Amino acid sequence: MGKLDDKVSIVTGAGQGIGRGIAEKLAAEGATVVVTDVNEATAEETAEAIGSGAVGIPTDVTSRESVDAMVGQVRERFGWIDVLINNAGWDKVGPFVESDPADWDRAIQVNLYGVLNTSKAVLPIMAEQGHGSVVNLASDAGRVGSSGEAVYSAAKGGVISFTKTTAREMARHQVNANCVCPGPTDTALFDSVTEGNPKLRESLIKAIPMRRLAQPADLANAVAFLASDEAAYITGQTLSVSGGLSMS
Repeated sequence: MGKLDDKVSIVTGAGQGIGRGIAEKLAAEGATVVVTDVNEATAEETAEAIGSGAVGIPTDVTSRESVDAMVGQVRERFGWIDVLINNAGWDKVGPFVESDPADWDRAIQVNLYGVLNTSKAVLPIMAEQGHGSVVNLASDAGRVGSSGEAVYSAAKGGVISFTKTTAREMARHQVNANCVCPGPTDTALFDSVTEGNPKLRESLIKAIPMRRLAQPADLANAVAFLASDEAAYITGQTLSVSGGLSMS
């Protein structure tokens, strides 16, 4: 018996990295996983690798039309939606004063509007069902700031606040909403951000009390718990999974 047996679960940005780790963990706990990613190939490949009835659906979270079409397909195929994991994210690192406003738009579209778009499509369904769990992936950058990530931090701070308010609004429908904030995580995205700068990687690891980067599975374990019935009475909370880098 898994703690997510037969729960229809949507995971955005699940083609690789943390999202893929979450999709794998939910499936291992018995969920039927809908793997969405802007990259159709990685979405389908992840779903195939997971098996257990997982399906891959290409979805651009910045597009309401794309999100609505995906949610429509899920409803048609499965009839209901138990879990929504908003993981899709994007970042470009550099000092704010040197940043390109076009990158502000992309950071806010993917990190903040992506969560608004999926929530607008899925929350009414969960309210109608009288149950559901939402886990939004934010970042410690949104709690304490992060040099070189000003707009990303702003968007993730928005995700944290949005989670608290949707938790308040949805509680009467027995729908909970929580936020997980990853610290630095060993993914392809992290490698691309620290590319050519091994000292940055080392200095980050030294700053983490547990002296290692997070693995996708570290995040996936926390997300799976918050998505499960074990966490039914937990809502509006923000949990850092950061090896102690930030403490609340």
